[in-house]
Amino acid sequence: MKKLILFSAILLVGAFQVQAQEDDAVMMDSLSEVVVTANRINLPFKENSRTINIITSSHIKNSAAVNVADLLQQVAGVDIRRRGTGGSQADLYIRGGGFDQTLVLIDGVKMDDPQTGHHTMNAALPLEVIERIEIIKGPAARVFGQNAFTGAINIITKKSLNNSVSLNVEAGSFDQLNATVTAGVDKENSSHIIHVGRVTSEGYRNNSDYDNGNYFLKSTFNKNAQPIVMTASFLERNFGAENFYTTNPTFNEYEETQNSLLAFSTTFKKNNLKIQPRIYWKRNQDLFLLRRNDPSFFRNMHISNKIGMETNASYASKLGITGFGVELSKIYLRSNNLGNRNRFMTNVFLEHRFSVAENRLDITPGLALTYFSDFKFRAFPGLDIGYSLTNNFKVYGNIGYTYRIPTYTDLFYNDPVTNGNANLEPEEAFAQELGLKYTTPTINASIAVFNRDADNLIDYIRNDVTEDVFVATNITEVNTKGLELDAAYNFKFKDYIQTLSVGYAFLDDNILDQNEELSRYSLNTLKHQYTTRLSTQLFKNVRQNIIYKYAERTTGQTYNVWDASLAIKVKQAEFTITASNIFDADYIESGFVPMPPSNVLFGLRYNFK
Repeated sequence: MKKLILFSAILLVGAFQVQAQEDDAVMMDSLSEVVVTANRINLPFKENSRTINIITSSHIKNSAAVNVADLLQQVAGVDIRRRGTGGSQADLYIRGGGFDQTLVLIDGVKMDDPQTGHHTMNAALPLEVIERIEIIKGPAARVFGQNAFTGAINIITKKSLNNSVSLNVEAGSFDQLNATVTAGVDKENSSHIIHVGRVTSEGYRNNSDYDNGNYFLKSTFNKNAQPIVMTASFLERNFGAENFYTTNPTFNEYEETQNSLLAFSTTFKKNNLKIQPRIYWKRNQDLFLLRRNDPSFFRNMHISNKIGMETNASYASKLGITGFGVELSKIYLRSNNLGNRNRFMTNVFLEHRFSVAENRLDITPGLALTYFSDFKFRAFPGLDIGYSLTNNFKVYGNIGYTYRIPTYTDLFYNDPVTNGNANLEPEEAFAQELGLKYTTPTINASIAVFNRDADNLIDYIRNDVTEDVFVATNITEVNTKGLELDAAYNFKFKDYIQTLSVGYAFLDDNILDQNEELSRYSLNTLKHQYTTRLSTQLFKNVRQNIIYKYAERTTGQTYNVWDASLAIKVKQAEFTITASNIFDADYIESGFVPMPPSNVLFGLRYNFK
């Protein structure tokens, strides 16, 4: 592990010493040109004073990933704990936070679910319609509100596909069979993106089959005057959930989820003022059976709806850029286990970016005020500071407070071994971060250290080891600290662009010192995480990718996983081979579910222009 860390450090230092003339020779999805839209103040990537990772369209194409969960696993500091293949269920963690503490957005629309954070990744769209993914690490409550406790992930969809149709068929191990159609239609005053896909498998172990459907529509109307964007998605997951939540050999668990979104937005611009209003409706449905063929034995059915409207704005003046926004939303939950619940929320956001010292120093204080009908008022202040040592080299730091109110599962869930607690208090934390980043078209490198002091974290605890029932509880203070390093180098060989990227994350907290034998969910955090991706091209129409992932968890488990892909392009057709867990590593990411052995997926994509 020490050698891996040393290699990462050498690459980061060496990146700063590469001659500048290479910047002119290599232009591959230059992060210098990417404008981060996750904030109310939209800024070029290298001007942001936070730790932000950008997964560009080229990175997605060369990732050897087949869904968003697999893709995010390649980012240091992001822990995706999957329960099998196909993205049927995966929990999302950033910097050691819980799966309830990370927010996912689709084009800025918050996809949080009041039932449980287990459904966060249900909103993840198919890769074919994604332009890029913005990963904001650290407390982001003053930008997004209470669910962004440890970070946020904003999935940005493509704007258009320029009158094209793409067909994709894949087949492979475990009787995997995937088929998708993605089409783009451009008209004089409108444009449309349509995606339909189905992903199926018989499973790699008992009761691990799945049948998932993906449907997506994005339309831009009146684009020659005042464009109005409509985004609609419906994502359905039907899967065997063997040992997802229990170890009882007599159970045969099964789950069905549906996640849908309908949103309308537009943008008004006048001089230095930009206003972006949006209305949306989000729905999630979750059916769980403890015995797949006997619904009467134990059945949970939850349906949540969220209706919201928001307006975000920014104004540029001689004093800097002011960002402000307001959001109103209403949540409804209908559940046979959690009861019928509703909540009204109001969020008000304000931040201002000062630029001084010939624009080398930026200072951005901000504040979010939130009202919950059941938890009253909360405030999330924060401050970002950055200083550009050179045009490409920046030092930055930020501090901020963050909260998370309990989910309805935390508050009201009840079964023979797990009980909620209606008296829970919101989680809260104060976080600090200090980092350096270097950004050119050839090289992107960053290193950051962070600390988070949290109070009232929610965990499921039993009083002693003789008890079988775990109760949702606000545990004592928890300190989390860590380090993250990312570096990517784009270079040319034989006139083709090659990419080498590495990432390392170290995390240390004191949760295990407090309740290791009494906790149900606080275990299994990543302590060391190392990722490497080598994307190469030696011939005109052939590209290959190798991905290496190392993990050491707090439970003592360590594992090394290798993935690879090969793409051969012949005119309008592309043949792909994707191999996962090549060396057949034996490991568990979440709970009691062993991950799949080595497997392969063959694909054919044909593009009609």
